[in-house]
Amino acid sequence: MAAAARAVVVVVLVLVAVAVEVAALNTDGLALLALKFAVSEDPNGALSTWRDADNDPCGWSGVTCVDGGGGRVAGVELANFSLAGYLPSELSLLSELVTLSLPYNQLAGQIPVAITALQKLAALDLAHNLLSGQIPAGIGRLVSLSRLDLSSNQLNGSLPPAIAGLPRLSGVLNLSYNHFTGGIPPEFGGIPVAVSLDLRGNDLAGEIPQVGSLVNQGPTAFDDNPRLCGFPLKVECAGEKEDPRIPEANGGMNPGSAAAVGRPPKRRSSPTVPILAAIVVVAIVAGIFLQWQCRRRCAATTRDEEKESNKDKSGAVTLAGSEERRSGGEEGEVFVAVDDGFGLELEELLRASAYVVGKSRGGIVYRVVPGHGPAVAVRRLSEPDDGDGGSDSRWRRRRAFETEAAAIGRACHPNVARLRAYYYAPDEKLLIYDYLSNGSLHSALHGGPTASPTPLPWSARLSIVQGAARGLAYLHECSPRRYVHGCIKSSKILLDDELRAYVSGFGLARLVAGAHKNAQSKKLGTAACALRSGALSALAYVAPELRTPGGAAAAATQKGDVFAFGVVLLEAVTGREPTEGEGGLELEAWVRRAFKEERPLSEVVDPTLLGEVHAKKQVLAVFHVALGCTEPDAELRPRMRAVAESLDRIG
Repeated sequence: MAAAARAVVVVVLVLVAVAVEVAALNTDGLALLALKFAVSEDPNGALSTWRDADNDPCGWSGVTCVDGGGGRVAGVELANFSLAGYLPSELSLLSELVTLSLPYNQLAGQIPVAITALQKLAALDLAHNLLSGQIPAGIGRLVSLSRLDLSSNQLNGSLPPAIAGLPRLSGVLNLSYNHFTGGIPPEFGGIPVAVSLDLRGNDLAGEIPQVGSLVNQGPTAFDDNPRLCGFPLKVECAGEKEDPRIPEANGGMNPGSAAAVGRPPKRRSSPTVPILAAIVVVAIVAGIFLQWQCRRRCAATTRDEEKESNKDKSGAVTLAGSEERRSGGEEGEVFVAVDDGFGLELEELLRASAYVVGKSRGGIVYRVVPGHGPAVAVRRLSEPDDGDGGSDSRWRRRRAFETEAAAIGRACHPNVARLRAYYYAPDEKLLIYDYLSNGSLHSALHGGPTASPTPLPWSARLSIVQGAARGLAYLHECSPRRYVHGCIKSSKILLDDELRAYVSGFGLARLVAGAHKNAQSKKLGTAACALRSGALSALAYVAPELRTPGGAAAAATQKGDVFAFGVVLLEAVTGREPTEGEGGLELEAWVRRAFKEERPLSEVVDPTLLGEVHAKKQVLAVFHVALGCTEPDAELRPRMRAVAESLDRIG
């Protein structure tokens, strides 16, 4: 009896000791242990370091913690470990979790509804698993979510409209290769254009809503949904009327029934009806043919045209990493990787999903998402077909394009958008850059698809204009040719995820002019840039000396760049568009008058900066630099190197 009592005491002591050890692990660690216990197979030992004896999970494999956060988990990343099991609802206890990445495993079951409580979750990647059931209805509560990848699972049900309302969605929304049914919610048109949308490989049905960003999606976003129809797919919806924007020949058209509309039902068709019907059909076909010809000449080259041109290339394409040029035949293509680290090949580039992120008279900018690697920005230049003219003329235009593209590629600075590669064909010119996801300074200041809901603080604005000034000064000084940008404005200053500034658009004016057979001058001035943009605000960047008669054809100058940059500085400190001065004045003239009249700084500075009292001296210093840049007399304006040095001394 006494021995049995002693044994019970020993067991109790052991249980107490275990309980004490487990109690030492914090709440986040216990939540992750629930995930470990939910995993039935771990062939690679990915979770072998997850021990209940630890104080916190910060040392566990695949786990990252918040800096100085007392052992709070910020990320769980366990990709391609063949983990089998399910997702426990205890994951909702990870209230500081930012990243949950478990792709390429064998996790099954449903996505727990409790996961929608993770208010700080920014990236959720559960791709390539065996998950089933519906997407939790409360997914719209993930207010911080910017990237969602649930592709290649067994999810079903309809697409929840709440996904479109995620306020921070900006990276990837990939729901491809599941079993989703029903139509595409019209709310999906509210998804930002910058988001990479992928709905391929489901059983979605009905017409693709022609609203918002859905209009800008390419057909690859909707492929492999046999019951989907409508633009951009080449599948006409049943009973759909002819779309006036995209006329197509209709082989099933019944001329007799079309001619009979509005006639009494008992009357027989007269002999003239077939003749009239034939005339109508011929007119429609002729109209379609003419419009096709117009599109072929004026619009971007279609995929079929690319394939047709490839029939004659005979290995003439210079692929990435090669410096060779086509030596025979003027109709050949040239694809050159300016950066040795650029590994994307032409075929992959042309076939990748492309999304329109910007348009102007100079061309269209796409965000291209290849099968692997990061997204790139591709600028498709808008210009006439180079196939016209003699062979010597075509050869000269191609050589001019290559020369200017090579010059752009040599510009290498931390604050200049780097040209990674370029592509030339008689009917297609492409420039490939790194994709910068944070938009431009213009959208950050004045609003846009990529704009943050909160105004830019002063420290960010100062850092951006300092970086942009260094980039533009580099372009002015980096070569004996003394390069000129020729089209500086806030929309040409791009921002990355850390709000680092990149001057973009360098060399575009010369590049387009050099390829145009009728260009009068390669040195198009800032006024010409403004005229091409078609926006009144662009004229406000034009220096006074270029606004005189004939100024639009005058050569661009570095002093003109300095004036335009001064207007950008005024945008940054006032928060106003270049044309938004009071009393009908442009911004530069209004600010100059305000300083001359010694009006309070609070009347001209951006109201959102008034709370940053500590920055008053810095704001005033930037105003003075901007007024120096926009002096009416070009000789009084400083060089960009001096402007950059002055800005760097501020703060």
